[in-house]
Amino acid sequence: MGMMFGVDLLGWRRSTKKNKLGWAWVPNSADTDNIPSVRMAAHVLERLGQPNPNKNGIAPIEPPPNPGALLETQVAADLATALPALDPRRDWEVTRGRSIVHYAQYQHLAGIDAAIAQDPNLRVTLGTDYLITPDVLVGLRGTPTQSEHPWLHAALACKWTIRSDRVQNIRHENSNMIRHRRGRLPHLVTVTAEPLPTRLASIARGTGEVDATYHIAYEATAEAVAVFGTPEQKNAWSEVTGQGRLLDYQTLAQSLVDW
Repeated sequence: MGMMFGVDLLGWRRSTKKNKLGWAWVPNSADTDNIPSVRMAAHVLERLGQPNPNKNGIAPIEPPPNPGALLETQVAADLATALPALDPRRDWEVTRGRSIVHYAQYQHLAGIDAAIAQDPNLRVTLGTDYLITPDVLVGLRGTPTQSEHPWLHAALACKWTIRSDRVQNIRHENSNMIRHRRGRLPHLVTVTAEPLPTRLASIARGTGEVDATYHIAYEATAEAVAVFGTPEQKNAWSEVTGQGRLLDYQTLAQSLVDW
């Protein structure tokens, strides 16, 4: 099983449009226009103890309507509990949706923002792409810095599913964090429930904008790929897992402690 709240967020929802399998209920992580996505996401749910209602005729308890927002909330809550337990020596700080200017590596950007606020011409010329607010931020308080701001230890993009626009947004924001930092780079990771390996590969592959992608139902998805994956999907899964680009969410907290 994946992370402890995976069962709460993953589930069956009523299909709001006709899908290629003709199912009345579809997995809430699946692309209903993509048969492999639906079949693999369905296998994940069955693996997690949620039988297919299209087979047994029993209406399920529907999952939350907005799992993406809850994914952010629960990842933040999970790390806020796990990190101090794993390493109580460090003063951890876990927040959501906070600007990176509140952290030591990016505090200098606050001055640029203040200058831009006074001069609209600068806003047009320089833009505001550097004012990034990651979904979940992990800071370290009490570490030596040139200011009183904590170090940004990790920045997490939490995306319920993976689409091309989301991939480009993650890469763009992470590239800006790489380029604008003063000090060591935070760990840049993505957390997702995407069931389709080729879409996971679109964010897991790359040249450094994303350090790693963590899946909340890794083991169940691995089994689903083995059972229902096409050769293309199996190859994509083998590539990103074999190269350590796609990891089990259960390892994330320990990875942040070790890093």
